[in-house]
Amino acid sequence: MRNVPFITLIVLIFSACEKDISVNLPQQQQQLVVEGKFESGTYPQVILTHSLNYFAKIDPVILLNSFVHNATVTVSDGSKTMTLTEQTIDTGGVQFFVYRPDPNQIASAFKGKLSGIYTLRINADNKAYESVTTIPLNSFKLDSVWWHRVQVKSDTNKARLWARITDPPAFGNYARYFTKRNSEPFLPGLNSVINDEVVNGTTFEIPVDAGVNKNKSIDLETYAFFNSGDTVTLKFCNIDKATYDFWRTLDFAYNSNGNPFSSPTKILGNIPGALGYWGGYAVTYKTIIISK
Repeated sequence: MRNVPFITLIVLIFSACEKDISVNLPQQQQQLVVEGKFESGTYPQVILTHSLNYFAKIDPVILLNSFVHNATVTVSDGSKTMTLTEQTIDTGGVQFFVYRPDPNQIASAFKGKLSGIYTLRINADNKAYESVTTIPLNSFKLDSVWWHRVQVKSDTNKARLWARITDPPAFGNYARYFTKRNSEPFLPGLNSVINDEVVNGTTFEIPVDAGVNKNKSIDLETYAFFNSGDTVTLKFCNIDKATYDFWRTLDFAYNSNGNPFSSPTKILGNIPGALGYWGGYAVTYKTIIISK
């Protein structure tokens, strides 16, 4: 408490010599933002937008106008190449645009395979971009999932999800997870990635937080748990290191947002000249019902 008078004094001094200060922040050059994924057993999809200024006002019109149209997007597996066409998706009145294989030419498209190496090429705004990703083997083995009843505050109907995972002897395995509650969409965890630096070559058990919608406010005391009666599906994905690094740094930046003591975080994308990532996912699913 001895420093309170000092703080009060500083406030009084600065209020006595108040002066308007204007800071001219440089305008950042607009960049292409890529969100591209290719999952095992499915077709790839790529979302292209333009970056927005840090202090830009964001509303549905601005977001809609940020999508990049008429780009040329292809994916190659080394022997075959498919072209992705721009398609419109309406999610309850909100439109967004995604590049996927043309449904009228699906015979020439191919789905992701384990250990496949895939090159994404984009031509947009008179610029060319290229990135390579791998859909790895299922090195991290998702053995089983289960749950335990927990009490959160005064609520005794909450449950904690657990998973048992086996890691092979060789280092260098990475994973990302999502959860789906009932008919809701799959959502990533608040910290959605793991690696085998500590658990290499072991079978280990970890708690699995419920996935979150990061566009909404999150109750940090309750978000991680499921409810009695929920049907929960865990989507567990082996990923390569570049995909891991992107989501590791993005998760950290999101979780430290607003913390004045956190270090600045550089998001590690894997698309030279653009922001974002092109990532491959080797997917495993397990579903469990939390009894009432």
